[in-house]
Amino acid sequence: MRSCGAVPLRTSVVAILILAIVATTQGQDSSPATPLTLVSRDGRRTVPTSLQAGREVVALDDVANLFQVSVKEDALAGGVTVSYRGRTIVASANRPMASVEGRVVSLPSPVVRAGRRWLVPIEFLSVALASIYDQRIELRRTSRLLIVGDVRLPRVTALVESPGPPTRASIDIAPSTAVAVNAEPGRLTVRIDADGLDFTPANAGGLIDRIRPGDQPNTIVVTLTDAAGTARSTVTTENNVARVLIEVPAGAASESRAPSPEVRPPTPESPTAVPDPRAALAAIRTWQTIVIDPGHGGDDVGVRGAKGAEEKQLTLDIARRLRTMVENRLGLRVILTRDDDRAIALDQRAAVANNGKANLLISLHVNGALVPEQAGAEIFHLQLDRESAEVVRVATAEGTALPTLGGGTRRLDLIPWDLAQARHLDESSVLASVLQEELQRQIPMSTSPVRQAPMRLLAAANMPAALIEVAYLTNPEQEARLNSDDFKTVVAQAVFSAIVRFRAWSEESQTP
Repeated sequence: MRSCGAVPLRTSVVAILILAIVATTQGQDSSPATPLTLVSRDGRRTVPTSLQAGREVVALDDVANLFQVSVKEDALAGGVTVSYRGRTIVASANRPMASVEGRVVSLPSPVVRAGRRWLVPIEFLSVALASIYDQRIELRRTSRLLIVGDVRLPRVTALVESPGPPTRASIDIAPSTAVAVNAEPGRLTVRIDADGLDFTPANAGGLIDRIRPGDQPNTIVVTLTDAAGTARSTVTTENNVARVLIEVPAGAASESRAPSPEVRPPTPESPTAVPDPRAALAAIRTWQTIVIDPGHGGDDVGVRGAKGAEEKQLTLDIARRLRTMVENRLGLRVILTRDDDRAIALDQRAAVANNGKANLLISLHVNGALVPEQAGAEIFHLQLDRESAEVVRVATAEGTALPTLGGGTRRLDLIPWDLAQARHLDESSVLASVLQEELQRQIPMSTSPVRQAPMRLLAAANMPAALIEVAYLTNPEQEARLNSDDFKTVVAQAVFSAIVRFRAWSEESQTP
């Protein structure tokens, strides 16, 4: 009888142990993530992070060790208190917010307890802890950097703009600081007056072999190919951005290997004839104008943040920065649908782009939501409903014929004004994807970064077009970022890089 009762007893003990383990590990569905690097005057340290239900979090005991703060659990209140030199943060379990010295701030995900550890979203460091700490705390999530104190760590973006020859490249430093360039055989060394660099490398191209970090933490090295000549560089400053412009001609040895003038190229009738380079040049020249549309204006403020930031002014500021980049570095004509604070109807904005025969339209906006936790950039391109798509199909299939001066006729497709975008849906989809790739390298994106929607402005645009919602102004952290010149310049740079890539794709598509 004793043996018969022993089996259920052991089973009960095992069951209790299993329940205890489940209770202990509940909520610990976390996995390691790429750690952050804390950069300060004292050097660099690693900040371990993990993924909790798809959100990146950091443990408060690690925060306590790094920042010398005290962390105390309040079992009765079901939360935790973080203190630093008499200032406190109170966070409650499973709530996406914290009280900082009595002021409530929003967090992108809840504070959770996992076993004996308290986990907070990494944004807690820059949103909550920074408010009570005695040094600046800046989180650069894309670069995996956490900057503490007065460390100068400018963002550096390199770009090969034209493979040439001559090959042309640029290196942007934001915010602006002193720059010195030293030319040596086969390379350039760019020395930046900073403690370190937040560097985004560029793809090599043309006569440039690599653009990489130098041996010193504040240097960039541009390595040239064997076919390169002596590189030239200039440094300019505008909109708080220092720009190094680099031009690399072909070397004398490379030129000597080129066919002599007496060698005649194959005739067009020859089966081995090479494509006429003028055809590619003609395709390049078709890119002459782009239109940038700063959303809202005048009485139409758009979204207004809790601290007074207005969408209409933010979009205009970013648009002006982007215009300067495109005009100075690509030589294209840029039209702003508005260059001051005035209201313009959607159809009028589309008319500016269509009448200007633009090759591209980008509309800039700032988002808003009822939930302050909503954050991240989004890109929209046009979606047609079935009825609209059918109208376009019929009009394109039937069309009409108009007489020409030289005799004969010319076919003309009659597409309704509000469906002009129908011809460019595939191109706009590519544009949206390129914008997403470039933006996500620099700024936070939403969980659904690329979307389709039946937007009137996009529908009436007779060219590839996309609309960008840069960030959520109703999110306190993002409102603070939007007010900084650094963030607006980074957004403009990311959109500029997308324009460069999309133009290259467009030219390749047109080349015979």
